[in-house]
Amino acid sequence: MSEAEDTKLALDYAYHWEQARANEVFMTQPMGGGKLVTFTWAEVLRQARSMAAFLRSQNYEVSSQIAIVSKNTAQWIMADLAIWMAGHVSVPVYPTNTREEIRYVLEHSDAKMLFYGKLDDPAEVRAGIPEGMSGVALPLSEGSDFPTWDAIVGEHAPIEDSPRRGADEMATIVYTSGSTGRSKGAMITFGAMQRSVDGLRRRLMTYSHDRMLSYLPLAHVFERYCVEMGALTAGFSLFFAESLDTFVQDLNRARPTMFVSVPRLWQKFQLGVFAKMPPKKLDTLLKIPILNNVIRKKVLTGLGLDQVRFAATGSAPISKELFQWYRNLGLELLEGYGMTENFCYSHASKPGEMRVGYVGPAYDDVEVRISEAGEILVKSPGSMLGYFKQPELTKDAFTEDGFLKTGDRGEIDKKGRLRITGRVKELFKTSKGKYVSPAPIETRIMAHSDVEMACVCGASQPQPCALIMLGADAKNRADADPSAKQAMVASLAAHMESVNAQLPHHEHMSFGVVVQDEWLIDNGFLTPTMKLKRSAIEDCYGPKLDGWYDAGDKLMWE
Repeated sequence: MSEAEDTKLALDYAYHWEQARANEVFMTQPMGGGKLVTFTWAEVLRQARSMAAFLRSQNYEVSSQIAIVSKNTAQWIMADLAIWMAGHVSVPVYPTNTREEIRYVLEHSDAKMLFYGKLDDPAEVRAGIPEGMSGVALPLSEGSDFPTWDAIVGEHAPIEDSPRRGADEMATIVYTSGSTGRSKGAMITFGAMQRSVDGLRRRLMTYSHDRMLSYLPLAHVFERYCVEMGALTAGFSLFFAESLDTFVQDLNRARPTMFVSVPRLWQKFQLGVFAKMPPKKLDTLLKIPILNNVIRKKVLTGLGLDQVRFAATGSAPISKELFQWYRNLGLELLEGYGMTENFCYSHASKPGEMRVGYVGPAYDDVEVRISEAGEILVKSPGSMLGYFKQPELTKDAFTEDGFLKTGDRGEIDKKGRLRITGRVKELFKTSKGKYVSPAPIETRIMAHSDVEMACVCGASQPQPCALIMLGADAKNRADADPSAKQAMVASLAAHMESVNAQLPHHEHMSFGVVVQDEWLIDNGFLTPTMKLKRSAIEDCYGPKLDGWYDAGDKLMWE
């Protein structure tokens, strides 16, 4: 029996739950104004089958690309299922991309049509859609002339067959988030997707009674891997976030048993707690026997995280101080590591064996080694077929014996846990000829409670420097009260000295600058997964660097 016939894949699991849990709620979707819509497994598959009937009626060539541009919604996943049922390949598009990048992905992927959904900036997205491209407007979408999802589902009877897809068939083309250069389309098979989530479940068991909140972009492999594929395989319930303004309410509605976020949001949660209870008071209360359990429960309940069995963080390093703060609340943050090119299936921490600064050991069926240049090389069952229409880039992405070149530098401890020490291409050289790895330094800077993000730069300068973005609460305090600003300057300057004391001399920062811009996805400073776009930051502040170096101050306010 071939692997395609022997392996149970995403659609097979969906058909299973369609029967086994037909009338149980699978997805809960906020519609605005406090209105919620729930979808049972039977209803999700009914709508997906009707949309698959529509797609079949379009007579596209088998395995055609069909795009989805939308924030996370229930219909995003239904559309993915419908595309697969109809024999096609899904192409997720980041809803926060610029019009130029959206047009590039739609044209480069040869997308035949697209599902157009919930967006923060519909006009920008529409400007990127090639003229004449057909589409379907998902619920919660605005401003398109496309026929609506509900109308099409109502007009087409559900397909009655349950088509299978082979493990070696391409399921999706995922375009990289574009932190450097033009996005590349990683071709991922059904087998790679399934083997990845199966490996995750072997390390962290998941059950049909689990719950997750879907809010990190489904256009990114991690949300597809952990949330979409996790739910389809284990049969657990999904809740969707309505907006950033309602995020805590969304969490409290979901009461997730598994929750994954990025360091920036973990820090925002902490700052939200500090806004209600000063850090020193909270720390004191957590040291009092019996009362500390009450306080932990109260804080986690307020965040909607009191039911969490597994909490994880990724995308960027997390500081030791932030990790310990959550551990004091009884929440161990597990770190993981992976790439678009291997469907995020590479490394993950094990509960009880977490070491701060390390992303854990490789999964049991993943091979890893460090090259002579210090680059992390990974051979994973989740590895892509290659980059769509880019054979030369595909060849360059792998070693001759099939290991993916991650572009990250790292080291492995005695227990097999991997530590990321920076990007191969992020290293920069000072005018003294010394190399600086910025990421570990930035993590230490962000340990300060007022700092939300930091970027270490200074190529061709005598010493590096740090650009600092404050959290919203800290910025508001400084803007409202000159004495608070003065105290903050002194505190940050002392913190910079403390960080320098932990670094080799050639990495000592000459100064720090508190910038006034807010680094966002929307203004191009961050990728859709909230990673720094170093090139954008350096382009913006580069012209000011010489003046800041000449000023000679240790901590400046832009």
